[in-house]
Amino acid sequence: QVQQNVERLFTRFVEEGKATVRLREPAVDLCLSKANVTNLKTFLSAVRLAHQGSDAGALPLSPLVPAKNSDVEKPKTKMIITSRRDYPLTKSFPFSLEHLQTSYCKLARIDSRVLCLRKLRKLDLSHNHIKQLPATLGDLVCLQELDLHDNHLEAFSGALCSSGLQKSLQLLDLSQNQIQALPLEFCQLRALVQLRLDDNALLRLPCRIGQLSRLRCLSAARNKLPFLPTDFRNLSLENLDLFGNPFEQPNPLVPNIQLKIPLTLLECAARATVNHRIPYGCHLLPSHLCKDLEVAKTCRCGSACLSSFIQITVTMNLHHVAHTVVLVDNMGGTEAPVLCYFCSLDCYSQFLDRHLQSS
Repeated sequence: QVQQNVERLFTRFVEEGKATVRLREPAVDLCLSKANVTNLKTFLSAVRLAHQGSDAGALPLSPLVPAKNSDVEKPKTKMIITSRRDYPLTKSFPFSLEHLQTSYCKLARIDSRVLCLRKLRKLDLSHNHIKQLPATLGDLVCLQELDLHDNHLEAFSGALCSSGLQKSLQLLDLSQNQIQALPLEFCQLRALVQLRLDDNALLRLPCRIGQLSRLRCLSAARNKLPFLPTDFRNLSLENLDLFGNPFEQPNPLVPNIQLKIPLTLLECAARATVNHRIPYGCHLLPSHLCKDLEVAKTCRCGSACLSSFIQITVTMNLHHVAHTVVLVDNMGGTEAPVLCYFCSLDCYSQFLDRHLQSS
């Protein structure tokens, strides 16, 4: 269908036998090359007239000659650009691209033309100057690999974690940026298999990181992590690298006591909801309670606690969660401190008795 369906004709290189016809529906580029210049101009003239609704009998068409296989160019699926001078400023990216790399191009933001490439499976924007990610990046629902290594990112937005990337994104490289924390929604990226966070300024990992059940490779070396979240125990990794973090020395005998006695109504409601596995949502409970429930702590006894708890750090051998572990420090250690919570003094006392006996 041509009538009212041609978005644009690109004829800059028509004298070389090249032209592109961009259609609106389907959103594709028809790239013509190696054409006879006279025949090509006649064809483009016919396309213009057809687009304007001219009668088919009046179109200047010549008999069709089947093209040879050698003359037909396959849709371009891969493009690699590694310098600013090669970056296209006047022409668009082919809509057929599945792999795009634009590195060392000094990009300060993601090009809006890239966000229209709905077939992209691999996007490499490493070694640029990108400071912020647009929410529309989440519209690339086929995206499996996203490389943002060596940029100027300070955050990874929660909106992206709640987008179509939840089901598609398998590899995410955020290393060598300036990120201090990842949003709670980050753990909605359930398809992640590889996650690289090296050389940032991370002060903590997401508290629900254990929900990333498909994660197999995690590297967060050379950050500022003092300890790991308690949910870290639920990971099942093949490779883990936490080298160069300033991990604190665990001391179960020095607890951080945040107990509130008597318990607040909010605490009672939260504990009852979690302990009795009551379904909840913003249509059933106040929104602030729902948000609190998303970060509820779990005591060693299995009970939940919200803002009334006792917190300590305990030592965990990282081989419990990963087959291959890069040494945590230069001393050959493979242990790291992990947060541990207790809902009451009784639970903490029982743990302390067992800990002192084993020591």
